[in-house]
Amino acid sequence: MDIKDIKAAYRRYAPVYDVIFGPIFNQGRKHIIDSLNCQPGDRILEVGVGTGISLPLYPADVSVTGIDVSTEMLRKAERRVARTGLENVEAVLEMNGEDMDFADGSFDKVVAMYVVSVVANPTRLVEEMSRVCKPGGEIFIANHFCSSHPLVSAMEKRLAGMSSMAGFRPNVDLDEFVDASGLDVVDVRDTNLFGYWKVLRCRNEAKAEDMLHAAMAAEPVTASQG
Repeated sequence: MDIKDIKAAYRRYAPVYDVIFGPIFNQGRKHIIDSLNCQPGDRILEVGVGTGISLPLYPADVSVTGIDVSTEMLRKAERRVARTGLENVEAVLEMNGEDMDFADGSFDKVVAMYVVSVVANPTRLVEEMSRVCKPGGEIFIANHFCSSHPLVSAMEKRLAGMSSMAGFRPNVDLDEFVDASGLDVVDVRDTNLFGYWKVLRCRNEAKAEDMLHAAMAAEPVTASQG
């Protein structure tokens, strides 16, 4: 599945996305935003903001930026922001989550709701989310991962062959995803209908440690006097 497939799929979904996927995914959206523990002035990035359906849920005293690759979905997000007067939304931008334009450490918290199954390279997505998140910040991911139920798992594998048309992969394995991405997962919760989706809360500690080591290595060595 490549970026062309993704854009084509969400061009089709844009007119009906809120009606079809709004109710199904709403519990997960609320769970993530309630778990953010936002502080006044926090800068939040939502990767894959889509139609902006989650934007009204954020506290009014934080600054929210949303990005997405779908022009059609973003147009709906822009109209939502204007219609509802969301002054805390800093911007909604057309941008690929796997190759962001933001500087390192630009955001206190980074959120990706139902995006991991959509992007071409989930590991690259996490690398970028970690890069733009402040050291010690938090990353939240809501997504469907492979079911452990044999019948459901078999169905997911069959559907995987239709990924390019559907615009998402139904067979992402949670353990493989976490291992490959190096996420520091501190909590996993089931969410949405029948708990079929999961919410991952992750610390951006690896990035914090890397920056600390780099700073220590850059410190000048003072010769001892004796």
